[in-house]
Amino acid sequence: MVSSLLWAVTALLGLAPFVHSIPQAASPTTVVSPASGTGTTTATASIACNNSPDLCSRAYNNITHMGAHDSSFLRDASTGNSLAGNQFFNATVALSAGIRLLQAQVHEYNGTLHLCHSSCTLLDAGRLDAWLSRIRFWMDANPNDVVTVLLVNADNTPMSTFGAHFEASGISKYGYTPLSAAPPPTWPTLQQLITANTRLITFLASGTPSPAHPYLLNQFTYVFETPFDVRSLAGFNCTLDRPSSLRTTGAASAIQAGLLPLVNHFAYTVITGDITVPNVGDIETTNSPATSAQGALGLHAQTCQAQWGVKPVFVLVDFYDRGPSVATADRMNGIVQAVGRRGAPGTTTSSEGRGLGEGRGLALVGFVVAAVVLL
Repeated sequence: MVSSLLWAVTALLGLAPFVHSIPQAASPTTVVSPASGTGTTTATASIACNNSPDLCSRAYNNITHMGAHDSSFLRDASTGNSLAGNQFFNATVALSAGIRLLQAQVHEYNGTLHLCHSSCTLLDAGRLDAWLSRIRFWMDANPNDVVTVLLVNADNTPMSTFGAHFEASGISKYGYTPLSAAPPPTWPTLQQLITANTRLITFLASGTPSPAHPYLLNQFTYVFETPFDVRSLAGFNCTLDRPSSLRTTGAASAIQAGLLPLVNHFAYTVITGDITVPNVGDIETTNSPATSAQGALGLHAQTCQAQWGVKPVFVLVDFYDRGPSVATADRMNGIVQAVGRRGAPGTTTSSEGRGLGEGRGLALVGFVVAAVVLL
């Protein structure tokens, strides 16, 4: 999931000042209580799990959880509309809109763990514990929601170090620990996770489990995923890419062993050579729920379900609000009317999502020129 933007770090530093992703405000989910007709943050908890009462009795592994790829790396005013950004809105805004899987990259930086895009000199979204604290506040305010976090352990940091950040943020109180170290044949229902208040499922993309933090799960013990370095809309497929140890036996064998399928559905645009950036130009097609258009999210999810015999449990997308991506998860889950979702505040401008705009166009020209010099 780490693109080759790393090759252009030096060039980017010359083009723009060092930036930090500033979180946008997000409010707790509010719905109208059928009994009182008044807005309340607890009404959703009494009637719905993850925005639908139909999901409460369903096992965690029998639900498609829509996810924001590189959820902490924003393409907005706070980052100067960084070309490295994968989302227009931050993690808590995404959660309020119905996203239930948050993925991010973590690096060691200045003696602690930071959310950094390929390199902390390229795009730094701040300390891991601060980001986790914001997610914890959202979960405090939304007690009937189960959230999944998937972190790329870019520097092979010990899980115990991650555990310290989870503890410091206070989010560890929600951590779910499976009954065994092997993938279970079935997972608890959402209601069981909610009742036990173990509403956070956390996967790390590498690392040896820490006995002191058993809620931090090695991703590839429990999850397999499709290819992530896709550079054209014709490139999406359902082939097992990771863990690499299972490539020869494939997805069917992984599913039989109890691994949960994750579909990577985001594309890159090639700037020059191996330098790529998230493809925003085709995002309306990429995130579309359509089941006939090449490169559409709906078609990709449907194809994988047909090939695997089970629906994707996880899906990762860029710019989640376009499409909207969550419509595909709703169809996979048989949800006709979701409860209590809040759309992103305002709307993204054409320069953010549907075209380059003058400022970003100039930045792109500079990016290419600098990249060519580097090559």
